[in-house]
Amino acid sequence: MINLHAHQPLAAMLHQHDRWGPFWEFDDAGNQAMRVGKWKLSLSTKEWKAAQAAGTLPKWEDAYHFFRENFTPEKKVAAMDARGVDKLFVSVPSHWYMYWAEHEFGDRFATLVNESLAEFCSHAPDRLYFWAHANLANPIEAAKQLEAGWKLGGKGLSMGGANFGGLEINDRALYPVWEKLCEYDYPIFVHGYNQSVAWGEDADKEEFEVTSAAGMLYDETRCFWQLISGGVLDDFPELKIYITHGGGCIPYQLGRFEGINDVMNKSDKNKKPLMDYVHQFYFDTLVHAPSMRRAIVDVIGADNLLYGDNFGGSDGIREDISDNLGIPQEEREKIRWKNAARLLKLDVTAEELEAARKREMQAA
Repeated sequence: MINLHAHQPLAAMLHQHDRWGPFWEFDDAGNQAMRVGKWKLSLSTKEWKAAQAAGTLPKWEDAYHFFRENFTPEKKVAAMDARGVDKLFVSVPSHWYMYWAEHEFGDRFATLVNESLAEFCSHAPDRLYFWAHANLANPIEAAKQLEAGWKLGGKGLSMGGANFGGLEINDRALYPVWEKLCEYDYPIFVHGYNQSVAWGEDADKEEFEVTSAAGMLYDETRCFWQLISGGVLDDFPELKIYITHGGGCIPYQLGRFEGINDVMNKSDKNKKPLMDYVHQFYFDTLVHAPSMRRAIVDVIGADNLLYGDNFGGSDGIREDISDNLGIPQEEREKIRWKNAARLLKLDVTAEELEAARKREMQAA
């Protein structure tokens, strides 16, 4: 199993900016919260509170100490073994993209992220990999950051779906980034971010985390629509895009997008019918209802599906999302690892396959 969707906050990334942080805070009750500017996300779960009440979790006052004790390569690999995951791709949390910050900090933070993730993955180089990060609000520098990140071992680019410091994904200013990706034949991993994180003084006024719960899916859908309708994929026919969360709304409304693209006034921006671009996109089955996962397989097909479940995340799916899809074993293997190995140019040896088989049996 090659799992392409996991986030890895690290101690070295914390408290890099007086305003934007990112900060990881604890209150007197031991509850955790992640803060970027004035936006705050409570991370305390029922399990965390119960464990703390039972005295099985220490109450860390120092976030760095907490990170160094809990977010380690050894613990990550142990969790992978318990779930039968053989290779895991980690990325910076999407709330920490920093596209909204001043360029100097956004550039510096991107470099720090790549160096930190590279060091983390180096402890298990045949098990842990990372998506490189770049400050897309500053595209010329972003292309340089990508190349530097790839030299450290990064694979592809982790990015949001919309609003890169005011730039949209079809803006020609971003062409140096697409050129670099096509030059190296690396894909994009598109993961929306909570847009309210960039609202400055109004960030704490949003109710119910709507830009996270629904907005991420909207931005991921916008990414698909604007890459095609904006003519980007005509200029970059080799660009490969992986969109998580089941592709936002894309598989479910593909016919609607096709019809609107055919009749809209700006349809001359994409030179081919919308469906002719779909082969450039990959999706995972990170939706929580098995029936919806089967629907994605029916609409998209196994050749363009990947395994990604937000491993260890608050909304991550704990069961094997390649099970109960009603497909032949060969198609299941494509989703579990073969498509990812091809897309990311990973050589999977016979020894690794045997080790994977044993881990899967032990996890079961």
